[in-house]
Order: sequence, then C-alpha cells, then structure tokens
Amino acid sequence: MTLEILTPEKKLYSGEVYGIQLPGITGLFEVLDKHAPLVSALGKGNLKILKDKSSAEQYSIQSGFVEVLNNKVTVLVEGATAI
Repeated sequence: MTLEILTPEKKLYSGEVYGIQLPGITGLFEVLDKHAPLVSALGKGNLKILKDKSSAEQYSIQSGFVEVLNNKVTVLVEGATAI
C-alpha cells in the first residue's frame, strides 16, 4: 500500500509500506493493505510507519486527518517530529 504524510510545510514521507498505526481521537488504530475506505480525525500522539514486518519509523504529531482510498493512505498533520 502507498503512504503519503503531508504537513503544511512539506511532504514528510512517501512510499510503499506494510501498514501504519495512527492516534485516532478515541484511541490508536491500524491500517493495513487493502483496508476499506476511511476518513478519520487524528489526535495528539505517535504515528508509526510499518515499513515491513520488522522495521518501523515513528513521528510525534499534534493533530490531523487520514484518508484511506484505493489502497493509498494520505495523512495530513500539523507539526510532526521524528522520534
């Protein structure tokens, strides 16, 4: 699945991933390959990119939104810093 993470300043990440863990406003959730279409608000917390089954990359985010459509995940966030 394809992942794009965008901030108002720049494109933070773009590429193929195994999955992504996101801080929803009511708790953590995960999006994997061929997930159903979804739009959700994100709260403050850690966003974890699962590059494959054994490696990951994490960012701390303030808030944002995620859209899942046609096996592409687009994350729009305010203020993200690598952990």
